Amino acid sequence: MQFGIFTVGDITTDPTTGDAPTENARIKAMVAIAQKVEEVGLDVFATGEHHNPPFVPSSPTTLLGYIAAKTERIILSTATTLITTSDPVKIAEDFAMLQHVADGRVDLTLGRGNTGPVYPWFGKDIREGIPLALENYALLRRLWREDFVDWEGQFRTPLQGFQSTPRPLDGVPPFVWHGSIRSPEIAEQAAYYGDGFFSNHIFWPASHTAKMVQYYRQRFEHYGHGTAAQAIVGLGGQVFMGKKSQDAKRHFRPYFDNAPVYGNGPSMEDFTSQTPLTVGSPQEVIDRTLGFRDYVGDYQRQLWLMDHAGLPLKTVLEQLDLLGEEVVPVLRQEFAKNRPTDVPDAPTHDSLRIAAHTPVAAAAAVRDDLDTAAAIAPAKTGAAFGLARAGRDGA
Repeated sequence: MQFGIFTVGDITTDPTTGDAPTENARIKAMVAIAQKVEEVGLDVFATGEHHNPPFVPSSPTTLLGYIAAKTERIILSTATTLITTSDPVKIAEDFAMLQHVADGRVDLTLGRGNTGPVYPWFGKDIREGIPLALENYALLRRLWREDFVDWEGQFRTPLQGFQSTPRPLDGVPPFVWHGSIRSPEIAEQAAYYGDGFFSNHIFWPASHTAKMVQYYRQRFEHYGHGTAAQAIVGLGGQVFMGKKSQDAKRHFRPYFDNAPVYGNGPSMEDFTSQTPLTVGSPQEVIDRTLGFRDYVGDYQRQLWLMDHAGLPLKTVLEQLDLLGEEVVPVLRQEFAKNRPTDVPDAPTHDSLRIAAHTPVAAAAAVRDDLDTAAAIAPAKTGAAFGLARAGRDGA
């Protein structure tokens, strides 16, 4: 399994001091957090993409490229890249460039995002969010896998003999996770292509996450990519720790009560009981996180949101020390116990490169995408029909 941190890059006033970081300080803090992720032995740092205050990460690949120069080991990812409002040509180019800069330590999570005003700013209609996600990703896949692309779709200018540059490192596109909180169409999209599915796993109860992941696993198997247990699943989450549970609750309560994302709503106690948010000791975080496997099965990636709600950088770095020293080593050992041998590891550039050069993969690579899509048995759902249509339109 891979363990790491994701940030949404919010600028929020610290309710205990009344201070808020500048944009510059917040950006530099995200860099420091990424470096700390590597220092404490975690595996992944991911940044969100936002184009509106109070968020600052409007250019994820710029941030990740800078972090790549300051780290050696961690995977650099996103949470999420806006496949609806970003041009798939620019996504293809930016992340292929990042692959080269970072020596392959790159993957990305694609999603619709949750900020409605962004759509018209980029000339899009939020009511077309799902069709945009399907069509844009169908094009993105081809741009990474074909040297020259002819394309005509609904939402962008046609392409004729277009080649994106640079080409993916080693001829292997970055691994894609499709991120969603509540859209089964996105889970269907991930399953259709055999990609990963990342469940946000923050605001909704465990029963909801379980249904979304189970649906993705069933559809992954339906499309012939492997058994349901072999589907690639990632989870988000939120934690705040103290050496003692009561210390954690006392420290975090003012941040919870004033956080833009969940302040002025349910009490912290109700929220922690009804969602995966864990506020307590390192042992409580271990126990709660190990319990995720009970309802999603063995999975490949666990990311936590820790630098939000106005928490000062010093506190976040202390949280990462606890995570790296007391929590993740235990989770690695416990998650490895009784893990079926046929459950795959989290994909990396090296594992994808090796797989791409096996005889089976080489034979599959020469098949036309349209023929592959046409061979898939159509599912009796509107979501599946939308995916099949997007694949045909892109061919």
